[in-house]
Amino acid sequence: MKFCKRYQEYMKELEKDLPGVQFKKHKKIFKKCRRRQFPSQTHENDDRKQQSISHCPNHCSVCDGTFFPSLHDEMSAIVGCFNRRAQKLLQVHLSSGFKKYFTWIKRKLVKGNHVAMVEEGKELVTYAMINAIAIRKILKKYDKIHYSKQGQAFKSQAQSMHTEILQSPWLCELIAFHINLKETKKDMRNLPGFFEECLVTFDGGKPSLSFSLFDSVKLDIDLTCSICLDTVFDVVSLTCSHIFCHMCACSASSVTIVDGLKAADPKAKCPLCREEGVFEGAVHLEELNILLSRSCPDYWTERLQTERKERVRQAKEHWESHCRALMGV
Repeated sequence: MKFCKRYQEYMKELEKDLPGVQFKKHKKIFKKCRRRQFPSQTHENDDRKQQSISHCPNHCSVCDGTFFPSLHDEMSAIVGCFNRRAQKLLQVHLSSGFKKYFTWIKRKLVKGNHVAMVEEGKELVTYAMINAIAIRKILKKYDKIHYSKQGQAFKSQAQSMHTEILQSPWLCELIAFHINLKETKKDMRNLPGFFEECLVTFDGGKPSLSFSLFDSVKLDIDLTCSICLDTVFDVVSLTCSHIFCHMCACSASSVTIVDGLKAADPKAKCPLCREEGVFEGAVHLEELNILLSRSCPDYWTERLQTERKERVRQAKEHWESHCRALMGV
C-alpha cells in the first residue's frame, strides 16, 4: 500500500477530528507543477531535460510563496495538538492522591487504567510519527520536482521555529513514560510496546535514549548536559528543544534556583544554539527524571545530595539579600 493511501486511511480512522497534513492536496499540486515544467514529450537524456526546465507560471500555489506557509501552518497545528494531548496524559500519570483519583474518574478510566494510558500513548506516538513521515515525504518530493534544496531548507527553518514534531519534549516524555510503566507495573510487562528497541544506553559513560519506530524512523536523544558534561539531572527542556540540568540552566540564564527559569531575562540565550527567550517556557521532564533515577541510582543519589546543598545555599543567600533590602542595609 502506498503511503498516501495509508496516511488517508489512518486519518479517517481517528475518533477525533485531529489536524493533519493535506497529503493528497500537495501531491496534486506537485503533479500540476510537473506538467507545467515538462509540457513536451520525454527528452532523450538528463542533460537535455535539465536544459528544458522552466519556472512554473504565475499563480502557481507551489512557487508563488504560498506552499511553504501553508505547510508550516499544518505542522504548527499538528505539533500543538500533540503537545496538548501528551501533556494531559502525563499529568494524569504523575498526579497523586485525590487529584489522581478525580482525574481518572473525569477521564472515565476504569479498572485497566494503566493499559488505557499505554494505548493512548501509543495513539499519540503513531499520530506524531505518521505526520512526521508525511511531511518528510512532501518536502523530498518538492525538491525532486523543482530540482532544488528549498525543501531541506524549510525543514531546517521549521526546526528553528519549533514546528518539527520530532523535536517535541513531550515525545521524549512519552518514551520515558512507556519504559517506566513497563518496568514498574507487573500487569504491563506482557503488553506489546509501541516502540521498538526503546532503552536507555550508556555508551562510554555517555547516556542516551534510543528508540526506533515504524517506517525506519530512528531517534537518539543525548542525555548529557552540555554545561556540566554529566548525565542530565532534574531535566528541563528549553523551548529550542535542548535539554539541560535545571541548575545548569538557571546558571546559564543568570537566575537563582529560588527565582526559577521564569525569571530569566528574555534576551538570555541557549548555551548551544544561542537562541533568545528560550528559558521562560522551559518544561520539566518528570518522566525522564524518574527513568534516569532508576537507570543510574548511585549517580542520582550522589547528585541529589550535592544539589540539595547548593539549593540550601542559594535559598539562604536569597533570603538574606531580601532581608538586607527591607532593612535598607
